[in-house]
Amino acid sequence: MAGLIQRCLREINSRDYPSEVIERMCDHFTENRIRELAVQRQMFVAEVDGVVGTVSRDGNKVYTMFVHPRAAGRGIGRLLMRHIETLAVIDGYDHMETGASITAHDFYRRLGYVDVRSTETDFGFNYILRRDLP
Repeated sequence: MAGLIQRCLREINSRDYPSEVIERMCDHFTENRIRELAVQRQMFVAEVDGVVGTVSRDGNKVYTMFVHPRAAGRGIGRLLMRHIETLAVIDGYDHMETGASITAHDFYRRLGYVDVRSTETDFGFNYILRRDLP
């Protein structure tokens, strides 16, 4: 998982963020950190001839959504998101929230998420988005 996330950051997010921010993010998403997060949150993966995507959730909060660059645009991210949204509805939540990078902002907007605010983080500019659940 760490390798997938770091590859996404370096190949895709690097279009929108300076190299020092990308390296800070890569340093954050180590194998040990992913193990810690997997204990704290529900983490899911998509596999097509190996792992091609991941997302995690904690209640109605979306975290760590990444799709392998070679699998981008195939609907994998959408499927992962719909899966965790369904779980959130089953758990009684009426909306989902996420922080999104500049890179992922349009992806979330296409899924029906709306901007709530923006913020500056240790990992650069970030959007906070929300989507009401059915």
